[in-house]
Amino acid sequence: MSFFKRLSQNFPKDWSSRLVLAGLLVLSLVGAFLGYRMVRRLVAGTTAFTLPGDPVTSSDGDTPGEDSSTSAEDTPSGATLPNPDPWDGTSRVNLLVMGLDLREGETETDAPRSDTMILLSMDPLNNTVSILAIPRDMWVAIPGFGYYKINSAYHFGELYDLPGGGPELASRTVEEFLGVPIDYYAQVDFQAFVDFVDHINGIKVTFDEPYTIDRRGPGNTVTLEPGTYVLDGEYALAMARDRKSELDDFDRSNRQMEVIMLIRDRILEFDQLPTLVMNAPAIYEDLSTGIRMNMGLNQIIQLAWKAMDIPSENFTTAVIGPEYVTIEISPDGLDILRPIPDKIRQLRDELFGTGGILGPAAAGDLLSLVAAEQPAVRILNGSYQSGLEDTTAAWLQEQGFTVVEVGSAPATTVSSVLLQGATPYGLQWLVDTFGMTVGRIEHAYTPGAMADLVLTLGDDWAANNPMP
Repeated sequence: MSFFKRLSQNFPKDWSSRLVLAGLLVLSLVGAFLGYRMVRRLVAGTTAFTLPGDPVTSSDGDTPGEDSSTSAEDTPSGATLPNPDPWDGTSRVNLLVMGLDLREGETETDAPRSDTMILLSMDPLNNTVSILAIPRDMWVAIPGFGYYKINSAYHFGELYDLPGGGPELASRTVEEFLGVPIDYYAQVDFQAFVDFVDHINGIKVTFDEPYTIDRRGPGNTVTLEPGTYVLDGEYALAMARDRKSELDDFDRSNRQMEVIMLIRDRILEFDQLPTLVMNAPAIYEDLSTGIRMNMGLNQIIQLAWKAMDIPSENFTTAVIGPEYVTIEISPDGLDILRPIPDKIRQLRDELFGTGGILGPAAAGDLLSLVAAEQPAVRILNGSYQSGLEDTTAAWLQEQGFTVVEVGSAPATTVSSVLLQGATPYGLQWLVDTFGMTVGRIEHAYTPGAMADLVLTLGDDWAANNPMP
């Protein structure tokens, strides 16, 4: 029985519970992208939702926090939950999760920097989720400002009161850095993470060697011997934010990936969910200011429900680690991580790219997806055959493409394509039809570009093509 069917048979159907459950499903994926202090003002157009915070049960292991327990009587009896709006999406959905670095002593008027940036990408056709952690010291171009650490994008957007504020500028920066379109963003604050982990009765983690955890505040450091523990919210946060290792932020990002999956595993334990929904009012009160997203409720429910039904083995997590960057000093003397473009692109393509954007079931219906996507294409002829660009343009229009320009290109023996827009199906169809290898596919995401795709025709296409 699927996760959704099990839920639909066992939950109340009031609107507040439905809202909270949607929030829980989303937070199970984004709640571990921690490191946050106070969330700033509500950005225009965002939607808040909330969740709860009960103490941690130690029934599954020793908990280095307050003792508590949940009895069988606390679990509600069965009821019915109305089905959420069905998932009707076919395109990959990308969500940027940001945590804010508002340090002690800063005021409400200070513009914070993002402490954590993580990109989640869900592919509903292949039934997969990819998660990429972006170190905050990454040296990138911030639109309109030049090169800075990537965590400054949010800061500049807030400081200069730009349209959409910090989230919009941060999203644009990640888009241009990775060449991946950002559909939505989410902000999760420090206390929301702690409360949420407490409410799901902690996260279960196994240590193979002694592990020292330093909670916030003085005198809260403990060393855990090898074994299995249930960590409460404060200790889970401390574990995920630990920066004592030699690789510093790189190792911290890996631990965040681990915590993400631990939270997901915990919330998917069936005995957790009835209690979560029954505590909807307390959840709303505790976390109503802790999460901000530019998504409507129906979108939250649709995306979260689909994501929660994807099996763990279909989750791929990655970190932009030391093999993808060089460690350098910025012009103003700061330690920075300068990306190695070719390696970043390779990682990007493995997680979000063209190699497997379509599953076998969808491939046969690819042209209908192309027609719905309506990709705009610019065609350049670099082959030996004069007029090939016009013939190809007419044929591609019959397939559902919109040809915005034709022209010439330097002579080339092989065809290639440049992706500038968010049109994965158009790209996949061209790659398949032209028999392109990875080396002939380029990415340069350019919001507002005239063409989503720039197709360069080579001698290979002139010599062998399916056009009538």
